[in-house]
Amino acid sequence: MQKIPLHTTLGKFRWVAIAEGISFLVLLFIAMPLKYGFDIPQAVRTVGLLHGVLFLAYIIMLYMVWTAENWKLQKVALAFVASLLPFGTLWFDKKLR
Repeated sequence: MQKIPLHTTLGKFRWVAIAEGISFLVLLFIAMPLKYGFDIPQAVRTVGLLHGVLFLAYIIMLYMVWTAENWKLQKVALAFVASLLPFGTLWFDKKLR
């Protein structure tokens, strides 16, 4: 397994990807059931805002990694599509390692 230092652009991207992926899962599997099953809409507002910020950070970091690491367009597209799927960014992070 390859270690990727945190101080690199790729290392920072991985941390943002993991945080974004976890926030997406929390939104889907905790906040949404709280909103629709228990009538607690604040859960989606709070987690949704956090997930939105992390998603934007993911896209910005993806661009930074694309330029810094000279990734091919197919790899960037795969990383983007992964951000739209549950567990996608976690799967992509595993693929990076």
